[in-house]
Amino acid sequence: MQVPAPLEYERATSVDHAIGLLERLGGSARLLAGGHSLLPMMKLRLATPEYLIDINDLHGELGYIRVEPEQIRIGAMTRHRELLESDELAEAFPIFRDAERVIADPVVRNRGTLGGSLCQADPSEDLSAVCTTLGASCVIRGGTGQRVVTMEEFHRGPYETAVDDGEMLIEIRLPLRPNGASAYEKVERRAGDWAIVSAGAAVWLDGGVITDARVGLAAVGPNTTGLPAVSEALRGRPPSEDLYEQAGVLAAQSCSPVTDMRGSADYKRHLAMELTKRALRRSVARIEERV
Repeated sequence: MQVPAPLEYERATSVDHAIGLLERLGGSARLLAGGHSLLPMMKLRLATPEYLIDINDLHGELGYIRVEPEQIRIGAMTRHRELLESDELAEAFPIFRDAERVIADPVVRNRGTLGGSLCQADPSEDLSAVCTTLGASCVIRGGTGQRVVTMEEFHRGPYETAVDDGEMLIEIRLPLRPNGASAYEKVERRAGDWAIVSAGAAVWLDGGVITDARVGLAAVGPNTTGLPAVSEALRGRPPSEDLYEQAGVLAAQSCSPVTDMRGSADYKRHLAMELTKRALRRSVARIEERV
């Protein structure tokens, strides 16, 4: 039977309490939110923290979805189920509901959190691709205050983030813009599995012309991948099948998948192309449905 290495356990009662513990314990401590990624790693001893700080009691402080005139703020302890069921979030960013419907299973969605998903920094992780697509910002708090970083700054590498010792992710901010919609597409080996490849898209229109567009891919490189080249190619042009095709080709050229048990690198590039086209097409269709 696989069991974690010996450790000390403490349950945090507030964000300040958790940060104080992190500052005192340094790099030997890990935060426990949903636990669906950390606990299996601990059982395999791929992660061997000396201290485990349980932050599940902080859901009351950090479990929220707040819609403001210019942004939506989501607390880091907001659970997958809450993201799935929020009609306000789905109205502004349908990509969230798309993604949550293909994340794991109800047991995981009842416990897993947005902050835990982002902090795991798995290159195949769904919500990292969603937040990259939407141009999210991450609020990180430490003992001396807080700072805000972009998703590109937040994910420094596979399983590595901008959250330093003595800090924790407390909030994700999503900018609100008019006349936009989004969508998420994923291919997986079985329901709820990690993606073979996934693609998120967000599009904004004005007068039948794309004013801006963003595409984010997962499982095609060491990090969740934003695609500036696709954004540049789409801006200022009316949506069309030819344009989606061009964007798909750029997506395939811009990613760097590797061959593994989920598929060959060529197959993953093909999926990146096709899923980018589907996500863009569905995003535009959602805008047109509102007109």
